[in-house]
Amino acid sequence: MSTVAPTTAASTDAPGRRKTIRRTIIAGSIGNFVEQFDYGLYGYMAPVLASSFFPASDHTASVLSAYAVIAIACLVRPLGGTLLGRWGDRFGRKKVLLWTVVFMGISTAAIGVLPTYGQIGLAAPLILLLLRVVQGMVAGGEYVGAVAFVVEWAEPRRRGFYTSFASNSCFLGILAGAGVAALMSAVFTDEALHSWGWRIPFLAVLPLCLIGVWLRSRIEETPEFVAATEHGTNVVAAPFREALRSQWRPILVFCGASIMLAILSYTWVTFYPEYLSDTLGLSKSAAWLSNMISVAVLIPLLPVAGAISDRIGRKPMLITGAVACIVLVPLAFWVGQHGTFGAAVVSQLIYIIPEFFLTGIVTVCAAELFATRTRFSASSIAYNSSFSIFMGITPFVATLLVSTFGTIYAVWVYLAVAAVLALVVITFFMTETYRSELAADKFAR
Repeated sequence: MSTVAPTTAASTDAPGRRKTIRRTIIAGSIGNFVEQFDYGLYGYMAPVLASSFFPASDHTASVLSAYAVIAIACLVRPLGGTLLGRWGDRFGRKKVLLWTVVFMGISTAAIGVLPTYGQIGLAAPLILLLLRVVQGMVAGGEYVGAVAFVVEWAEPRRRGFYTSFASNSCFLGILAGAGVAALMSAVFTDEALHSWGWRIPFLAVLPLCLIGVWLRSRIEETPEFVAATEHGTNVVAAPFREALRSQWRPILVFCGASIMLAILSYTWVTFYPEYLSDTLGLSKSAAWLSNMISVAVLIPLLPVAGAISDRIGRKPMLITGAVACIVLVPLAFWVGQHGTFGAAVVSQLIYIIPEFFLTGIVTVCAAELFATRTRFSASSIAYNSSFSIFMGITPFVATLLVSTFGTIYAVWVYLAVAAVLALVVITFFMTETYRSELAADKFAR
């Protein structure tokens, strides 16, 4: 165990510390922004991509196939998270985060030049799947690495507030993806959009990633990691194995608490706009716009939620969010059934109430629950074994449930089961972390 006292961000002068934290938040968040921009863009444009990369004879089957590509890519996230988590705990957060943004940019831009099914047949969806798998593996370490990066720089009593900006970068990415998808739909004719217009936003990711590389290269390694590993000379030899051995309980707790958020969030940002247009008859632009409005409303609220959790704790916020999932989501779906643009907006404003209580809090718990010397590995295992997998399969499962049972309330039942599980786990097994110190290598409660 290291005998070096943690060199936390709190040990520096306040103005300099906060300037460093602001730079850290921007550098850490840009990769999350790019990842979710790509994910949101792919989700919103799934019907267009379905017609480009899959046989057009059955529209529902093509859309399901496009969503299945997302699901498969997310299923490989645990493998990517394992590899990147190991490297992050051995070589530092900064080095890994530099490489993740590089590979993310290359694999996303490559989709923009990929030939279609009509040009190269079955090879098109196979190459698309390969590129999404690469993205999935990179994303398996990107988000948790960025969260660890921010948390390890943050002032101890403001970790929820600062980490909320990492969550916000995801929603900003989704909002940007939705905005670009809506812009493409408005600017191009349907024929042009399906022919070549959809390629432009995927290619636009490349310069964003170059900016990310520049920003991340200018930030130092986190003081917590430096102190806990004695400047990298006292790292854990096998962080993945050590994380499973010493932190299996908080890993299971995080999994139980986070599945509901994955289902809640990715039903909202990928499945619901498609449902509004295909099933309830809204135009695609109206469905996307209603979703963008609700995302835009949530973004400034997340720092408020983070600050509240810094004062009252993580558990009360999570419990309230779980109850809201069970009570408010069916109400949101009922309002949306009216089929108007106004109803779509109101339904999603109701829907984001549980998001307010859950999103940033689950994010900060992904770092606080685990010890510094194995934080990257442990959080990768936990996050990717629950959130990433359910994030990927939820649009597919939601589409299948509605197709099978003929009602969107089947999706609510799917969410409610996860919310009940989360209530049990949070209430009886989760230890409060909002005032805890970041442990170096002991069991992190």
